[in-house]
Amino acid sequence: MTIVASGPAATPTAPDGKGVGPLLRAWRERRRVSQLELALRADSSARHISFVETGRSRPSEEMVLRLAEHLDVPVRERNALLLAAGYAPHYPETPLDDPALEALRDGMERLIQGYEPYPALVVDATYTVVAANRGIAMLLEGVPESLLAPAPNAMRLTLHPEGLAPRIRNLREWRGHLLEQMERQIALHRSEALRELYEEVAGYPAPAGVGVGEPAEPAEPAESAESTEPVAYFALPLRIEHAGRVLSFASSISTFNTPMDVTVAELAIETFLPADPATAKYLNSLVS
Repeated sequence: MTIVASGPAATPTAPDGKGVGPLLRAWRERRRVSQLELALRADSSARHISFVETGRSRPSEEMVLRLAEHLDVPVRERNALLLAAGYAPHYPETPLDDPALEALRDGMERLIQGYEPYPALVVDATYTVVAANRGIAMLLEGVPESLLAPAPNAMRLTLHPEGLAPRIRNLREWRGHLLEQMERQIALHRSEALRELYEEVAGYPAPAGVGVGEPAEPAEPAESAESTEPVAYFALPLRIEHAGRVLSFASSISTFNTPMDVTVAELAIETFLPADPATAKYLNSLVS
């Protein structure tokens, strides 16, 4: 369960090399915010926002950061805005294996290990797995080594026809959920690397015998010898075959509040909670 470092996501550059104004305008339009609304949020004026966007006025470093905050610009792209305005980056990008992040690494390791026997993992901005617990390792049993090394990608592992896809009972629904999640991330981060990953995994053929365009299979409870009563799922479950039974999980994603480092800002911890009693009982039996 070693935490590994991964490469950074692509940073956007100013359109046509025209500086910070076009970048700010692009973020404002992406967020569907008017110049007046942004000015009110940032304690400025629509006239000043207009001058900044057209290059007639150079914003201060403080103003760039303030506008970026009110436009919910990701930390990496805030640095890009500062560079385009002629300022030094404000947020460091510390490699995950740097000694300065030792406390963070240890904390994440303890967190995902403490979640066992339930699966949990940590991914970066392009879904590269940087840490995973034994619950994840259990689900990945039998996956080809080519998908597991050197730096496995969670989306590839899940949707590749040689990965987990053939084992996922509700693949059409789960695939749609993952692709929509990636689309939201692309809209937020403007990452070319993420766009390329999306195009790759969206183009994977359906595993043999699985039609991702077919109607979804009716929901069933996890299989057990003791109960086959229908389960009212509280969230869209990941229903996956393992060791001759079907396990059901609901996933949750956590990020860090107000991150001050690009690397930390792009980390996400995903945990999988048993979505029915049979799944919880089976997983707990593995450690009893």
